[in-house]
Amino acid sequence: MLRTGGKRVLGLAAAGRSCHRPVISPAAAAGALRGYHERVVDHYDNPRNVGSFDKNDPTVGTGLVGAPACGDVMKLQIKVDDESGKIVDACFKTFGCGSAIASSSVATEWVKGKQMEEVLSIKNTEIAKHLSLPPVKLHCSMLAEDAIKAAVKDYEKKKAQKAGAAEGAADVEKAVNA
Repeated sequence: MLRTGGKRVLGLAAAGRSCHRPVISPAAAAGALRGYHERVVDHYDNPRNVGSFDKNDPTVGTGLVGAPACGDVMKLQIKVDDESGKIVDACFKTFGCGSAIASSSVATEWVKGKQMEEVLSIKNTEIAKHLSLPPVKLHCSMLAEDAIKAAVKDYEKKKAQKAGAAEGAADVEKAVNA
């Protein structure tokens, strides 16, 4: 149980319920977010691009990263137009604090519509500055940067495998026709 100003703000679910999940009063939730910039609260309350793509889709790159120190886990996925190399869509699923969710949400917004090379230049410091993250939450923006890089790396790996498979099929066809 958490108390603030002598009032109970975090307790167990109402008696008679079978679950024992914590329930946070609206006043406590508002108070907990008071120290955060409005952009963090906005992206936490209204996260953009939550969801997932099929990780086996060859046009999808998946980045899965985590921070052992705090337990945050972030999955960020990009969908790429193979011909143009442009990221046409992005989504995320994050298990973590409000700053981690906001960082994921911002990252997906920033990568959409950009070329692969461009998104690699997105730095955690830019995300942290945009969200006005306090120093203790900088690891959240670092996770977002790492997730972007991991998603690009995964897509590039799939693209190389696809090219290798096509090349191998062409070699087999040449051998058969020779």
